[in-house]
Amino acid sequence: MPARKTEAHAASTARAFTARLLALQSDEELRKIQRYFKSGEGQYGEGDRFIGVRMGSIFDLAKEFVDLPPADIETLLDSDIHELRVGALSVMAKQFGVKTTPEARRKELYDLYLRRHDRINNWDLVDLAAWHVVGPWLVDKPRAILRRLARSKNLWERRTAILATFAFIKRGEFEDTLAIAKLLLDDGEDLIHKAVGGMLRAIGGKNRATLTGFLDAHAAAMPRTMLRYATEHFTPAERKPYLQRSP
Repeated sequence: MPARKTEAHAASTARAFTARLLALQSDEELRKIQRYFKSGEGQYGEGDRFIGVRMGSIFDLAKEFVDLPPADIETLLDSDIHELRVGALSVMAKQFGVKTTPEARRKELYDLYLRRHDRINNWDLVDLAAWHVVGPWLVDKPRAILRRLARSKNLWERRTAILATFAFIKRGEFEDTLAIAKLLLDDGEDLIHKAVGGMLRAIGGKNRATLTGFLDAHAAAMPRTMLRYATEHFTPAERKPYLQRSP
């Protein structure tokens, strides 16, 4: 990575990042966060500890620490503080996207994401890097890993599988998204229904015929939330026949 001149980059370590983030803690922000993230027993964020840092502030901090080494990113991922893991994944996404980041480093970031998926255990964490790290890395490589993730018992790995395909959708490549969507049609999790529906909607934005072809074949098996997300940009008249076929 290119040398940086700021003091923050001179001390670009997990410890420095943590100190800066903790200084941003706000009780008011914590109250806001607790309305959106449920961390009680049996809930998505079970075991997570929130301290109350505004997401925009974390993203700004990640820009300053964009050259944080993978070992330090992993240290942040190991934290039980949710906002530190948000920071870790934001750094990963931003670092991967820097034009001067070497391919070897991009592979390290991709490998780190998959190896430490145990620490990527909430919807916002997946969303931060699945389509900025995992998908972009696989654009010109075999993509069988996404099928394996889609069959995982882990909700977050399945969400990674479908969201990573957004990188392919942007290139006009829909095959992987459609295949993974089929694998997830009978998934029991609402967060998967929303993710699959969102990716199908993105396909529709590129090629409406491809989306309607999928809906014609599978609407009767699609969970209602998935179908509503997929047809969000349809007119009521266009949407109605599909919703009538939904379970």
